[in-house]
Amino acid sequence: MKVLLTGATGMMGRSTAVALLARGDTVTVLQRRPAGVDCREVLGDIADPRTVAQAVRGQDAVLHLSAKVDVFGPWAEFARVNIDGTRAVIDGCRRFGVGRLVHVSSPSVSHAGAALVGAGAGPADPDTARSNYSRSKAAAELLALEADSEDLAVLCIRPHLVWGPGDTQLVQPIIERAAAGRLPMIGTGAALIDTTYVDNAVDALVAALDRCGPVHGESLVVSNGEPRSVGEILRRVCLAAGVPGPRGHVSLPVASLAGRVVEDLWSLIHRNDRPPMTSFLAEQLGTAHWFDQRHTRAVLEWSPRIALEEGFELLRRSLAPETMEGSAPPPRS
Repeated sequence: MKVLLTGATGMMGRSTAVALLARGDTVTVLQRRPAGVDCREVLGDIADPRTVAQAVRGQDAVLHLSAKVDVFGPWAEFARVNIDGTRAVIDGCRRFGVGRLVHVSSPSVSHAGAALVGAGAGPADPDTARSNYSRSKAAAELLALEADSEDLAVLCIRPHLVWGPGDTQLVQPIIERAAAGRLPMIGTGAALIDTTYVDNAVDALVAALDRCGPVHGESLVVSNGEPRSVGEILRRVCLAAGVPGPRGHVSLPVASLAGRVVEDLWSLIHRNDRPPMTSFLAEQLGTAHWFDQRHTRAVLEWSPRIALEEGFELLRRSLAPETMEGSAPPPRS
């Protein structure tokens, strides 16, 4: 089919575009800068209706991944990209008769701060979501679901904590902080969380694109379905990168308070970089959040093919190829 994919410069977006091309789809990608994918590219702002119209025209389906993803930042930036951008995509789909829209959301849209243990995909709620990112994604998901109709089938997919080689959102910050000795454990590190290896997330998005139509008007959480403790996840990432594991413990109440103080300070002095801690990040690292995958797997006719253990090994190989048995030594300068 003819597919528009927005947000192909991110790890998951680029990998999904490559997967669609490999199976024979005609792919167009839309983002601000070149994605390095061998297909038609439209460069521009996802919130610009004219740019979106140029990309949407003639497509059979849209896979909307483009988003501002961060644990901190001004509301206006999140709202413009995540809400206004989603609205522009929906309007483009309606204007040009696109039949399917797969909107990529986040499990955080229904996370009000309490532990989520074997949960389903609760309703998105901007009023109770815990960060500007989550609130904006919740509002965007509601817009997408409201657009579901006989003419435009909409399916919302919430991949949970996607990681893998080349990941700059989860893996890279963990490694950088651990290497600098600034990666404490929040609480005991025993809270169970689920994550998603990138290849599994890609497979799920492709499956959602195929199933959108018979399945529509709902939200589905996607994960590996292998809950592990926060402590284990952090230690395995550090081990794969060859850096020291977490050092010390900070209680969740203290980490949450520190996060709020740091957020206020960053806002006061107008810093644009990512703070070392936020209240949202403290909750994510100190609170259980894992999801029942039975419904997702049944309706998407999908299941993960890369188990966590294999994923950590693939991550290790990507981070330290010179240490692999039988690999060639690095070239001399």
